[in-house]
Order: sequence, then structure tokens, then C-alpha cells
Amino acid sequence: MEEQRRGKRLSGYRPDYVVFDLETTGLSPETDKIIEISAVRVKGGKVEKSFSTLVNPGRRIPAAASKVNGITDAMVADAPVLKDALEQFLLFIEKDILVGHNIHSFDMKFLNHAMEELYKRELGNDYIDTLFMARSCMKELAHHRLVDLAAYFHISTEGAHRALNDCMMNQKCYEEMGRRMGTAGDDPKVQEKCPRCGGELVKRNGRYGPFYGCSNYPGCRYTRNV
Repeated sequence: MEEQRRGKRLSGYRPDYVVFDLETTGLSPETDKIIEISAVRVKGGKVEKSFSTLVNPGRRIPAAASKVNGITDAMVADAPVLKDALEQFLLFIEKDILVGHNIHSFDMKFLNHAMEELYKRELGNDYIDTLFMARSCMKELAHHRLVDLAAYFHISTEGAHRALNDCMMNQKCYEEMGRRMGTAGDDPKVQEKCPRCGGELVKRNGRYGPFYGCSNYPGCRYTRNV
């Protein structure tokens, strides 16, 4: 039986993972659609295999979206529908840890919405968001967009905003940040983990003052007083 729980956000570097990226018609998981899914499998820090497919959203792609990612209606006309594309993607990622940039707030929401719609369950894979990682270990940067990281590490940004190109760019940035951290385990800057789910504890301000809460909220509601 497949996992029914939602995957939790991890911190730090792992040498075995699948980096992935989505392109969409807009910013809302509820009203917009996925139009490209790409992924790259990595073992021991080395790229082994890639996966990429356009997705026919069954509607016109807004001009604003095409301007960003270059994907047009003509390009997706003969592409698989989301159910077929997502099945291929799930077979590719298996139960591996997923890696991506800003996926906690964007890509994972689109994936979980699609999983709920098509399979009545959420994605069980744990994941690492390189945006959180960059903010933690690269505080000297004013901005932490993927292209900012790539520029810092002298990695080509050619073809940015197409899913597979972004996967390859992010994979190189993730490896560079892993080397910068000097560990193949958890981020040493993360002092405490949630005792319930293993997520990162972050300091927050509430009605009654500061407290520590789990970064996997609302999936995990663990809190502790400062």
C-alpha cells in the first residue's frame, strides 16, 4: 500500500535525491494548471537520469505565462494530459527525497492539489527546499532566487524557466551549497528539530509572545515555548 501521509520538509544535504521543477499557467494551485514536469535523479551527488514532459492543460495558456516560460498552446497540443504525465513522474521519483527551489510554497502545492484531485491522496515523498537552504547558509546574498544562486556559483542560467533547465541548474547549486556546508547530513545551522516529525523548528511571534513552531505547519502543529 502506498504512503498516505504528506511528505515533510527536511533540511540540509543528502547525496541521493530527485530534483524537480514545474512550469504552470499561473500561481494558483486551485485555478491554474501544470504545463511541464521535469526531474533529474541523482545518486552520490552525480546525475544518473532525467525525465521531462510537457502537459496538455486542456485550456489556453495565458500569454503572461508563455512570456515567462516560453511554452505555447501549439507546444502542448499533442502532450499527455496531467493524469498520464503525473503517473510517469511518480514512477520516476519512486520514494526518493525531492529537491527543488521554492517548492514548499509553490511546486509541492501544485503536486498535492493534483494528487488530491486524481488520487484522493497527497504526495508522500519528503523534500528539501533549496530556497530555505540558501537563506540559511548564504546570508551574504541580498536575494536567493535560483538565478541568484547560479550567478554566485558561476553556473549558466541559459534556458532558465524551462523545467529541465531549472532542474539541472538547481542540482548544481544544491551540490555547491552541500559542499559549502561541509556535511552530508543535516544543516549544522539548524539547532533543533521537531520531536514529532523531524522538521526544522523555527522561532515565531504569537499572541502571547515568541515560541518555536514546526516548519511543517499545518501538517505538524508542534510548538514549544522559548
